[in-house]
Amino acid sequence: MLSREGENMNTLEKWYEVMKSNNLEELDDLLADDVVFYSPVVFTPQKGKEITKMYLMAAGGVFGGSQNKDKSSGDKDDKSTFRYIKEIMDEKSALLEFELEMEGIYINGVDLISWNEEGKIKEIKVIVRPLQAINMLHQKMQTMLESMK
Repeated sequence: MLSREGENMNTLEKWYEVMKSNNLEELDDLLADDVVFYSPVVFTPQKGKEITKMYLMAAGGVFGGSQNKDKSSGDKDDKSTFRYIKEIMDEKSALLEFELEMEGIYINGVDLISWNEEGKIKEIKVIVRPLQAINMLHQKMQTMLESMK
């Protein structure tokens, strides 16, 4: 893994802060205006800051607010808490593996995040497994998004 310095660390640390605090309004400073969000439950890419924020707020509502950066934060045996368990980085992107258990279903996935020269996130791609997790998240995200209208 490369050293996390400069903008790389700042962007990633801000992402972790937003995810842990569940204060997704802070995303305004973190997302580029032309950010593209790829959801595991929507066929087409979602383009723009506002729609990306909406999807991230819905995901925050589905996953809950107590999100940990790594296994050392919180109870290692508590699978119900969303937590990042692995981080792979280069100069302008990071792959963050996460896990949790929801309603008895184990969820494993990755957030693939890339940012521009200003440290603003320009792309977020979320990939989830297994199939049961995708089906459950699809239903929960649909319900959450409808409640936000």
